[in-house]
Amino acid sequence: MKVKNGKNGNIVLIGFMGVGKGRTARMLAEQTGKFAVDCDDLIESFANTRVRKIFTDFGEPRFRELEQMVATWLEKAVRDTIISTGGGFFNVSNIRKIGKIVYLHSDFDKIMNTIYAHPNVKKKIKKRPLLKDMDAAKDLFNKRLSLYRAVADIEIKVSGRSIEDISHGICKKIAKN
Repeated sequence: MKVKNGKNGNIVLIGFMGVGKGRTARMLAEQTGKFAVDCDDLIESFANTRVRKIFTDFGEPRFRELEQMVATWLEKAVRDTIISTGGGFFNVSNIRKIGKIVYLHSDFDKIMNTIYAHPNVKKKIKKRPLLKDMDAAKDLFNKRLSLYRAVADIEIKVSGRSIEDISHGICKKIAKN
């Protein structure tokens, strides 16, 4: 399926951690013939260490610096790619220059239910340092909701939908814009 969008052809998936950005990116790549990249993987490559270790050893501010570095690289070097981002990536200064921004939305409880239903739940939680405190995570979700919507070109509700259906919905909305 061909999807034309913007000058660089990138589709940037944003949303809260655990909403399914990575899985959706892989399905979109399969459906569109584009490559998919994951910002957390890029950060780990640039830093030569794991995200959780960056948070533990250097704190969230250093992680956000690395995130901006990746965003700058994406803007300059990446074309016709599906980009899955971390939950806070929407704050990078150049996000609108990277590509068409698609916000994947679900309710907080549904996201947590999906994470806890995963067969490898301990690894999923360990990979997300901001989920150590559920009350703080829910507050973060609520604070980010309007911010995600403000930066997004497109919003897609993902609750109760298959990855294939979500991906088709993204392609249809991008084709209309």
